[in-house]
Amino acid sequence: MTHVTSPDPNTADTAAFSQETLWMLAVRDQRDKAAFSALFDHFAPRLKGFIMRSGMGGGQAEEVVQEVMLTVWRKADLFDPGRAQVSGWIYQIARNRQIDVIRKENRPVPEELYEDQGSVPDASQVVGLEQEATELRQALGRLKPDQREMIEKAYLGELTHQEIKSQTGLPLGTIKSRIRLGLERLRHELKDMRTDD
Repeated sequence: MTHVTSPDPNTADTAAFSQETLWMLAVRDQRDKAAFSALFDHFAPRLKGFIMRSGMGGGQAEEVVQEVMLTVWRKADLFDPGRAQVSGWIYQIARNRQIDVIRKENRPVPEELYEDQGSVPDASQVVGLEQEATELRQALGRLKPDQREMIEKAYLGELTHQEIKSQTGLPLGTIKSRIRLGLERLRHELKDMRTDD
């Protein structure tokens, strides 16, 4: 296991900071690669989901995530925990990068990207997204393995039904029915989780 160095206590009151902020400060102040790796592991999947929700495909979203995290490493010295939470700072870099990519492709920029430009997701939005992701993972974990596999291939792997058929050798009818049954079960699972709260 990699050891993540704590930031220099002289530069900040570290007790008040989240784990993510401590990693970011270690990257900023000590160019700590283990801390950057921890930051990457934490934010990369969340950023990918955030970017894909604005309509980008999985492959392109992954490229944007790589570029965003490279920017985080290169511009770490600009991070000021007194001005922004680390999550908000990183999400803002991601939003700006998305706008750049969309402009290069001469596509209209979705309104929500412009609207949000002055603001960053606040802590409650980020926590909400993380809770949803956790609930979804738990619900997926309770599906029958064959249903879970089809849903992961179709939605997380972004494969078409035809591509799943080529990969698995299963008939299209079986694939569609497993996805449909899995989605119905997921809906019930998620609804039950919300009513339990």
